[in-house]
Amino acid sequence: MKKENSKKSQEIPEPLSLKLKRLIKRLNFLPKISYDLAIDLGTANSLVYVKGKGIVITEPSVVAINIKTSQVLAVGKEAKEMVGKTPGHIQAIKPLVKGVVSEFEATEQMLRYFIDKVHRSEGIAFWPRPRIVIGIPYGITEVEKKAVEDAALQAGARAVYLIEQPMAAALGARLPVQEPTGNFIVDIGGGTTEVAVVSLGGIVKAKSLRVAGDQMTQDIINFVQEEYNLAIGERMAEEVKINIGSAYPFRGDKEYKIRGRNLVTGLPEEIVISSKEVRYALEKSVKQIVREIKATLEETPPDLLSDIISQGIYLAGGGALLKGLDQLIEKETKIKTQVVQEPLTAVCRGAGLVIENIDLYEEFLVQIEEKEIA
Repeated sequence: MKKENSKKSQEIPEPLSLKLKRLIKRLNFLPKISYDLAIDLGTANSLVYVKGKGIVITEPSVVAINIKTSQVLAVGKEAKEMVGKTPGHIQAIKPLVKGVVSEFEATEQMLRYFIDKVHRSEGIAFWPRPRIVIGIPYGITEVEKKAVEDAALQAGARAVYLIEQPMAAALGARLPVQEPTGNFIVDIGGGTTEVAVVSLGGIVKAKSLRVAGDQMTQDIINFVQEEYNLAIGERMAEEVKINIGSAYPFRGDKEYKIRGRNLVTGLPEEIVISSKEVRYALEKSVKQIVREIKATLEETPPDLLSDIISQGIYLAGGGALLKGLDQLIEKETKIKTQVVQEPLTAVCRGAGLVIENIDLYEEFLVQIEEKEIA
């Protein structure tokens, strides 16, 4: 009997798959092929959320390219440092304008950089093939949606899902978007301002305005040029906006030193600008945003409007940090207005919720079919 059992054990060798599993476990080799990602692909900044880990990348949406060789020299922070400082054959560009892809290859290279950076930091050397959820502006054309999808697929994604930014911002702000109640969200990014009423998992009313943070920066550049004959760069104007910019009067006028080139003499010059002047420079863009909010409220169904009056207006995105903007909107609409917690990351956090459980949040996606490439 013992001989029979011994003979039988010799006839059934251990399966190869079990041996491989034991070897992988022992060597701790290749624990994961790729991480699924959620990306807030912004005009000014891009954020990357890794499934199970949270937001791991926040970098400017800038790519530096050698136009002679078409070689990508830098992406993100490193590329932004080159803006305005490069020789003629090196160009630091923003691949997205007003929230949509304007430079396809640069967008692809930027997405590839994000994918590789995430997986290199996790020690994954093999070719990663993640699924990606990407936030897009509301109301963009099918061609513009396809450009985002194609860029992500070419960058190495296995499947691409799109979610509209106001919906992602509402999810990130933890608003009750799946309930039969009206939620009013205003997402002020770099290239676009998205105003939306969300209820029962869908966008009921929405408007997309191509006036946002970048336009405000340009407003300051134009004002300084017209009033002081001084040419300043984008970085200097952004510093002014962040440090003394405001949408609503406040006590204690602040001042800020700015440096640039005098357009008359051609020589370097330093002037002092006040917060009152900056508020005047930003007035036109701020008023446009307020008008879009009012127009959306006027078109909102009465029952949902009642909910909004009760719950208030929520501001997200980098533009929501402009001092006094919430006060101005509240004054103009007579509705309580507040900035969501961590407004800069709201869209990325909302897209992150979707990538954590795509089946649960399928209804929020613009396009829900997986597109696999071999």
